[in-house]
Amino acid sequence: MTTPALLFSTNALLLMAFTNRFLSTAQVIRNLHDRYQKSQEEMYLKQINNLRNRLRLTRNMQFFLVVSLLLSVVCMFLIFAENDYTAKWVFGASMLSLVYSLVLSSWEIYISTQALEMQLTNIEQSDVGTLSDTFKSVFNKDVKQPE
Repeated sequence: MTTPALLFSTNALLLMAFTNRFLSTAQVIRNLHDRYQKSQEEMYLKQINNLRNRLRLTRNMQFFLVVSLLLSVVCMFLIFAENDYTAKWVFGASMLSLVYSLVLSSWEIYISTQALEMQLTNIEQSDVGTLSDTFKSVFNKDVKQPE
C-alpha cells in the first residue's frame, strides 16, 4: 500500500504547483487585458493566443493529475480489499495519467518560454532605438576647441 500512497502525496504536491501556475497565468491574462484596452498592439494578440494555449494545457494538466490522484485512492482501496490484480491495473492507469500530466506540463513550460522570448524581443526592439539615439547624442556632440 505504500507505493500508491507515495503517488498520492506526489500528486497532491503537483496539484498545488499546477494550481499556482494557473493562478499566475490568470493574473498575466488580467494584466494583459488592461494593457490591451489601453493600446491594441499586435504583440498583445500574439500573447493572447499564447496564453489561451497555456490555459488549455494547464486545465488538462490539472484534469489528468486529478484522475491520477483518484486512481491512486482507488488503488489503495483495492489493495486494502486484497484485490491485488485489479489494483496493479489501476495503479498502472494512475501512473499513465500522471505521466501524461507531466508531459503536458513540459509542453506548457515550453510555450511559456516562447512568451517570454516574445517579451524580450519586444524589449530589444524598443531599446535599440533609444540606445542608438543615446549613442548619437553622446558621440555626435560638438567638441569645443580650447581657446
